[in-house]
Amino acid sequence: MPAETDQRKALASAVRELRGRRNVTQEELSTQAGLGINYVSQLERGYHSASWVAVGRLAVALNVPLSELADLYERRLRET
Repeated sequence: MPAETDQRKALASAVRELRGRRNVTQEELSTQAGLGINYVSQLERGYHSASWVAVGRLAVALNVPLSELADLYERRLRET
């Protein structure tokens, strides 16, 4: 099983990449997802773990299927 730190970094990278593809700021993402800006910022830096609810909100706010976010997360996790 991958270390928690690696899992957080993989999710951080996936969210950052999808947000960048959509040219959305952290502030816009946090507002659309109903999450705090500090939470999103810390999540993208790998400082926070995310619940499934938060991951689902991020996927909806990024307008991607949860499976796309999960696939990108898994690819990033394999890279670590």
